[in-house]
Amino acid sequence: MPKRKAQAFPKMKGTPGIQTTTRLICADNSGARILEVISVIGYKGVQRRQPKATIGDVVVATVKEGTPKMRKQIVRAVIIRQRMPYRRKDGSWIQFEDNAAVLINQEGEPLGSEIRGPIAREAARRWPSIGRIAKIVV
Repeated sequence: MPKRKAQAFPKMKGTPGIQTTTRLICADNSGARILEVISVIGYKGVQRRQPKATIGDVVVATVKEGTPKMRKQIVRAVIIRQRMPYRRKDGSWIQFEDNAAVLINQEGEPLGSEIRGPIAREAARRWPSIGRIAKIVV
């Protein structure tokens, strides 16, 4: 049996609040404003079930609003905020007022140089490069 590679911070087992066709606010300064989720990277589920994502997951999205250069492009993004409440290990419940994501490249580095608004601690822990440019980590 092959051994699995251990991750520093594995995927969060949270309440999934994002699914396909969900519109997200792009919280960075990459030129995109509104994203629509097409699929979730690494989602393994039952056949014909809608893929779901939570904080820190990577999704494939299309840019619906933004600069003319960015519009209609297919991009990868990391979820940093979700409206649906989720529970932390310490028992507290966290809920944001919007669904937001940050665009990343194939290596996982953010495309923008700053992030507007707070980001979840779980996303900053799983993606340190995004946590470094965030102003507020909740």
